Amino acid sequence: MRLLKKIVHKLGRWYIRELNKREYKSQRFKKNERDIEYRFVFNSLLQTNPITVLDIGSGTTSLPSLMNTCGFVVTAIDNIYDYWPSGMFNKHFYVVNDNIVQTKITEKFDLITCISVLEHIKNHKSAIQNMFSLLKPGGHLVLTFPYNENSYIENVYKVPNAGYGQNVPFICQVYSRNELNSWLKDNGGILLEQEYWQVFFRRILDIW
Repeated sequence: MRLLKKIVHKLGRWYIRELNKREYKSQRFKKNERDIEYRFVFNSLLQTNPITVLDIGSGTTSLPSLMNTCGFVVTAIDNIYDYWPSGMFNKHFYVVNDNIVQTKITEKFDLITCISVLEHIKNHKSAIQNMFSLLKPGGHLVLTFPYNENSYIENVYKVPNAGYGQNVPFICQVYSRNELNSWLKDNGGILLEQEYWQVFFRRILDIW
């Protein structure tokens, strides 16, 4: 049994090394909004100093691992088999299969992060309601998503001349002040901080 475990561990480490090497060799510069979003997340962590953190929609990112490296006790969840057509594997951190719209999580958290995920959840009201229900009293919710002050857009990928996304199997909503106010009112939330960043510019302006 000990020998078998040693062989399995060796194969596992080899596989992860090969994945890392492949990604290292295939690197290409492709600027995105993650540096803005992650900076906002870690500033929020610094200001609130939570113990327990729930990261919703972690996907394949290293964000939960980075937060754990900083000392926080992190739980990561994603809708692994319904949202991802071929399933999903995160080499950085263990991700629990859970749908925030119908969550089975019962633990309460000091802080919840949901980074570039909410726009892809059609039933955003239920998702937000469940996020608030998983917060401890006085807890904090950190969200990033496409935003336009005055106009909600059901799926920006379907807007004429959209820069990309026409063939993806999920939607991308642009939320407005109305949705934001509704989330806060329905769940007793208070808006503490909001930042606006221009990331894309086409016929419409997306603000994150």
